[in-house]
Amino acid sequence: MPIRFALVGNPNCGKTTLFNEITGSTQYVGNWPGVTIDKKEGKAKKFEGDIRIIDLPGIYSLSPYSMEEIIARDYILDEKPDVVINIVDATNIERNLYLTTQLIELGRPVVVALNMMDAVEARGDKIDTKILETLLKVPIILTSASKGRGVKELIEKAIQVAHTASADVSFSPLKLYDESVESSLEEIEKNVISEFDEKIGPTRWMALKLLEGDETIQDKLKVPVTTLDKLKPYKEKLEKRYQSDMETIIADSRYQFITGVVDKAVKKKKQSSHLTISDKIDKVVTNRILAIPLFLGVMFLAFQATFSGLSKIASDQLGSLLTDTLAGWLSKLLEAGGGAPWLHGLLIDGILAGVGTVLSFMPQIMVLFLCLSILEDSGYMSRAAFVMDRLFRKLGLSGKSFIPMIIGFGCNVPAIMATRTMENEKDRRLTIMLTPFMSCSARLVIYTVFVGAFFPDHQGLIIFSLYLLGIIIAVLSGILLKNTVFKGEASPFVMELPPYRIPTLKGLLIHMWDRAKHFLLKAGTVILAATVIIWFLETFNFSLHMVDNPGESIFGFIGKSITPFFAPLGIGDWKAAVALLAGFVAKEIVLATMAILYGVGGSGDNTAGLITALQHYFTPLRAYTFMVFTLLYLPCLPTAVVMKREMNSWKWTFFALGYEVSVAWIVSFMIFNVGKLVGLS
Repeated sequence: MPIRFALVGNPNCGKTTLFNEITGSTQYVGNWPGVTIDKKEGKAKKFEGDIRIIDLPGIYSLSPYSMEEIIARDYILDEKPDVVINIVDATNIERNLYLTTQLIELGRPVVVALNMMDAVEARGDKIDTKILETLLKVPIILTSASKGRGVKELIEKAIQVAHTASADVSFSPLKLYDESVESSLEEIEKNVISEFDEKIGPTRWMALKLLEGDETIQDKLKVPVTTLDKLKPYKEKLEKRYQSDMETIIADSRYQFITGVVDKAVKKKKQSSHLTISDKIDKVVTNRILAIPLFLGVMFLAFQATFSGLSKIASDQLGSLLTDTLAGWLSKLLEAGGGAPWLHGLLIDGILAGVGTVLSFMPQIMVLFLCLSILEDSGYMSRAAFVMDRLFRKLGLSGKSFIPMIIGFGCNVPAIMATRTMENEKDRRLTIMLTPFMSCSARLVIYTVFVGAFFPDHQGLIIFSLYLLGIIIAVLSGILLKNTVFKGEASPFVMELPPYRIPTLKGLLIHMWDRAKHFLLKAGTVILAATVIIWFLETFNFSLHMVDNPGESIFGFIGKSITPFFAPLGIGDWKAAVALLAGFVAKEIVLATMAILYGVGGSGDNTAGLITALQHYFTPLRAYTFMVFTLLYLPCLPTAVVMKREMNSWKWTFFALGYEVSVAWIVSFMIFNVGKLVGLS
């Protein structure tokens, strides 16, 4: 049987860094809360035996208010890991120990990893681990996960504790509460908990949860009304005594205990009155006047870096290699081997034209990923979310909505999953609907070709305008929906601002590769399969006969049937219309479809050939309108599937998809027709 260790800690405490260090995995580590949104499992390296490490979502407490808290608590209760490794940010020990006390009360063996000790030592603070161990009654190991310090000792201690626990050695509960609360808990254990056949945790902990009025535990235990009536006298007596509700009484007791522990075990160096470097930077970055213009300026510079210099040269060279050198070599090979015309068409005009064109933009996408990684790992994105909360709250939205939106710049799928951090279900559904308006990296390959064809001197500016438009449409949609479909008060937004950190090269490379591998995997699977299907549909008619004119093919029939829907937007070419339809599977397929339908896979640089073809069918105004529609219309199929799973409703999913298509059509229609009125072409 494997030994299972569950990693639990506050957001941004170094938990995922520790997971990577133990398992050798490359999970993304970000310097902002909410990076881990589901539990992940890996196997410990360099240790004897089968040791499984489960990385649970970052949480501040085990109260069942958010999906992450429920995931973490249910895993510990139901799966019963051998040891809970509680990662504590030693630089914020008082706040982190609140979760520690709750974990100890759950009754599972706990080992505390006092992490980020390098930062504690740099500040001149001292933590007496022996006093901490005595007061908390659990082992304490000093670690610095980012440097690999203390990790070996931590796992060895966890293994030792796991073996001790398996020998049925009892673990003493903490006495956190005063005599009145403790006596009530003892009586509830004796008079109430004893009635239950099923025990889902230590009886003391169950008594505490019932006293608090924890509804999820009541549901798990199927507590009858008669039992709730028995609990009322205890609650009423304590609430009258302390002049507060039961949850607050329990929380205050924990904090009083923690304050006493910290006073005895932690000696902080007297802080100077001077501002820290993070404070000085925040005076500018979070300034009420400068913050939003600064954020827009930073994003603009990121896009400028993406579409100029070495990244553009690298994309051009890769495109030439894939669609010129490789295509020429493969074409000669087929001719020499007597390959059939259909095989030549499939490989050269289909697969290589579609997949090769998409892959040629990999360097530019990697540069964008690098820029976003630097902003996230440095801690700047936390400030951006904090700044945008002011604006969002004035508009009636939750500031928490901004975090998934920012994640959406990479991919909408994890962005929608990141809404699990939101407690308010209405705000969560609203954010899920708005997130697809954020321009993901898949759309970037489409923009790159179009700006290269029609806006070569202003590529960064045009693409920046599209990303900005997505944010504006999301905000306006939020206002509309918040005042109609999702009426109600926005939930409060509390977010920790981590200290600024210099991103590590290893962290940046992990983040870049984590995003790039999904792009490459999609190119080698979904896009590859789609190009084969697209080639078939544009090569054969309904009688399954090969046709010379794509307009007479199956795709030609479909494209001409849907063109009237797009014609008012200036998209009158059936090939462009059917490319948008294919893009529902994956946005990169829009470009792959165009490369195939416009017949640019024969020889030479596919990208240059596609640009020439687009210049024949589009004008700058029509091209910009096409990009706007691509930005706003249906998300990709995987995103739609995740929307359904997270909202758990077909009705809301179809409403969201219908709303997004409607917004895309209306906004594109306005841009195209206003552009014509002012004389743009």
